[in-house]
Amino acid sequence: MTAEETIASLETQLKQALERLAEVSEQLRVAQARIEELEQLKTPPAAFVKANVKKPEATKPKPRKKRDAQFNRARRRARPTQMVEHRLVECPDCHLRLGGISLARVREVIDIPAPPPVEVTHHRIYKGWCAECHHWYEAPLDVQEQVVGQGRLGVRLASLIATLRTVMRLPIRQIQVYLLTLHGVTISSGEIVELLHRLKAQMQPQLAALKMQIRASPAVQADETGWREDGTNGYIWSVSTPDIRYFEYHHSREGKVIKELIGQDYGGVLGSDFYAGYNSHEGLHQRCWVHYLRDGHELKEKYPHDEQLFTWAASVKAIYEQAVAWAEHGPDPQLSPRQQQQTRVAHQHAFEQQLLEVCRPYVGTATPQHTLCERVQRFLPELFVFVAVPGVPAHNNLAERSIRPMVIARKISGGTRSPKGSETRMGLASLFGTWMAQHLNPFSQCLATLTRKSSLGQV
Repeated sequence: MTAEETIASLETQLKQALERLAEVSEQLRVAQARIEELEQLKTPPAAFVKANVKKPEATKPKPRKKRDAQFNRARRRARPTQMVEHRLVECPDCHLRLGGISLARVREVIDIPAPPPVEVTHHRIYKGWCAECHHWYEAPLDVQEQVVGQGRLGVRLASLIATLRTVMRLPIRQIQVYLLTLHGVTISSGEIVELLHRLKAQMQPQLAALKMQIRASPAVQADETGWREDGTNGYIWSVSTPDIRYFEYHHSREGKVIKELIGQDYGGVLGSDFYAGYNSHEGLHQRCWVHYLRDGHELKEKYPHDEQLFTWAASVKAIYEQAVAWAEHGPDPQLSPRQQQQTRVAHQHAFEQQLLEVCRPYVGTATPQHTLCERVQRFLPELFVFVAVPGVPAHNNLAERSIRPMVIARKISGGTRSPKGSETRMGLASLFGTWMAQHLNPFSQCLATLTRKSSLGQV
């Protein structure tokens, strides 16, 4: 083949390759257009589906934070319930008697004893006939400190069941399995439910005392969450202090419920979120700053390129942080109590004016932050009460944490089946939640209450 023929052949092959490339390019263009068309027709995810979280880019790891010196030591040994000594008297090789015997080391073993079997006591009550009175007489028996009501279950078993149900949030069937597996006792689900009802009824005086203490507290925090009773939607209302938890179930979410809980003439500070049901409270009111700042953060995520929004949010947060810092230190302790209170009120009004000046330009506008600015304008006297009243937090995190166990219980059980069941669930949650808030053993406190060893002031 001559050089001319070779060149002609190569030109033919190149022409064919270019034609094939053009065909493939056209097919790719059509495919991309089809993909874009299908993407537009793709059904968007449901509202409850969370968006994918972008992982942060790999950066240089931060240096490990050193622990405090108090934590740089070995694990503390538990107090021993028994000691077993292992002594060596003579040498294991030459059998010469050893001298200078002393403690070399301690090997700790932590275990639990075998689960005790259930104790069944039969009280044999005899009777006798009186020929003079013509009447049968029985030997006296008082087991009020041993059983709950007229039932057969003892107070220790009742306290255990209540603890498993309320603190551990175990379903009734799981409680049955636990009792049968570890203690060899069979109890029907109906008997467990009735036992919990009797427990709540017997501890009603302690519940009434909790409600009175709530109403006498200088500050309370309130929150509410959904609950279903016999398939009907209702609400759990919670009022809490640092050492008291109190819950009630109501079908309504109206403001009259919070008035009934804390009392019409409550003179303390009510802490809550911005739900309108709390607007009925006419006394001192501290709105939650965590909810407000969270709403601002959601706006920034929705409008990531709005510089005006970011500037406004930074200014609002700076004012809040300044108020929190001032409230932590408070006024000059050398001032008289009256002067200290006047200073607190003056700073409260000063922070209110600063916040109002930041938010006023956006009220009634179409900016993303106009709703939050209008909220400030409406609730301004209720945003910095924590500056004027010592001990009042700027948030209602306590109420959120207090009601969280009930939210988990709702997700496990779905709710209750009757008004009596709701009352029992709320009553036991109030008592056990209060004991745990006071760092007390809930089982021991329940047992002490049933055996009349606790007073109303120690609930």
